[in-house]
Amino acid sequence: MTQDYVPDVDFVLTTREAALLLRMSGVGMIGIEPEAADTPFGERSSAGKIFGASGGVMEAAVRTAHFMITGKELPGLDLQPLRGLEGAKELKANIGGIDVGAAVVSGLGNARALIEQIRAGRSDLHFIEVMTCPGGCINGGGQPLHSDKAAVIARMKKLYNVDKNCGLRVSHGNKSVKRLYDEFLGAPLGDKSHHLLHTHYAAREVLV
Repeated sequence: MTQDYVPDVDFVLTTREAALLLRMSGVGMIGIEPEAADTPFGERSSAGKIFGASGGVMEAAVRTAHFMITGKELPGLDLQPLRGLEGAKELKANIGGIDVGAAVVSGLGNARALIEQIRAGRSDLHFIEVMTCPGGCINGGGQPLHSDKAAVIARMKKLYNVDKNCGLRVSHGNKSVKRLYDEFLGAPLGDKSHHLLHTHYAAREVLV
């Protein structure tokens, strides 16, 4: 995941590491006055905030796909078939006369099963979301250790509550993202945006 051998990401700070740093520094989060982030990260849609739950990336994508196809926002915006801790979820919908199929899997066993279906000839899916961690990032390796199912469900519900109460719930409504395209990337799916934002993988020899 590099551009001219320069990595897109330099370092990753996990939730658990961030909590440890706060404790080490004696920082109490409850007493801190909220402050907006600098542009272009000052405006955030809740479509991005639900990414942490399995199905969240797909839900955000379908919301925008509906707008791109029909020119109208998806009624209600909530896509219940894509929510929950099930390891494999699917959505079938007709959007503007187009039959759209989406699949969401979390956990490598479920990903493998879906891949085998596609290898066997399945062709009714347009979008596929895969997350390694069962349930998504809310149950990821950087989260607090020894989390039980109830804690993971609580995190998922919290993300969807944040989404429900947010004034900006769609990615395509983010003014900072629009400005990025207008001033630098050009049109979505255009040459520059495709070149810079899409990742390509290649088979590599495993060295033991």
